[in-house]
Amino acid sequence: MNNIVDKIFANSTKFIAFGVLLLVAWIFAVLFEHSLESIKAFGFSFITDDKWAPNLEKFGALPAIYGSVVSTFLAMILAVPVAIGIAIFLSEIAHAKLKTPVGVSIELLAAIPSVIYGMWGLFYFVPIIRDTFGGVGISMLTAGIVLSIMILPFMAAVTRDAMNTTPDILKESAYALGGTKWDVIKDIIIPYAKAGIIGSFILALGRAIGETMAVTFVMGNVHKISTDLRDPATSIPVTLANEFAEADSELYYS
Repeated sequence: MNNIVDKIFANSTKFIAFGVLLLVAWIFAVLFEHSLESIKAFGFSFITDDKWAPNLEKFGALPAIYGSVVSTFLAMILAVPVAIGIAIFLSEIAHAKLKTPVGVSIELLAAIPSVIYGMWGLFYFVPIIRDTFGGVGISMLTAGIVLSIMILPFMAAVTRDAMNTTPDILKESAYALGGTKWDVIKDIIIPYAKAGIIGSFILALGRAIGETMAVTFVMGNVHKISTDLRDPATSIPVTLANEFAEADSELYYS
């Protein structure tokens, strides 16, 4: 009887795992099918062209790709050190009475809808960026800052959980050998939790590069490549959000 239950359970989990792969393949197949018109018209030049003029049927995705990469890279640069610091504080330094309220607060921040972050960035960060660095305030820099704040709670919570999996015996052994708290953190905890920490970075990266509403408020939807972070720009999700409803031809839709 137990063998039958084990086989059913194993086959069920296998079916679910392959189902996820099939779902991903199905998504790619649908996207490919609906993009055939643009592939026939532009080929790979769609990715390398920087001209976006729907009225002239010119569609270049390079500015959107550039904006997505730059804003996401900026967000990760700002968020990663802070997230690791928060995780270390909560797992190893904070008093027991602080760990729960601070940890719950961080997890609540992760649950705030992205549109709220976008509106907050528009009304709060845009004027600060404009007055401090110049420009109009709506820019890749503002988008990167808002994205970093969005992904920070999620990254910190997952990193903290990964660090909490470190066995106490490893830490106690390090302390017994004369190691300081810093020695234990850098030589024991971080190496042991490395896989979980990297996983949190990858998940945060996925959320940052795919974020739509928050970035739409503060990025500007300008199809232009600029090395100045103070300039308005666009990203792939922002372009989809702003242009999809206006697609009035098969080529534009594709």
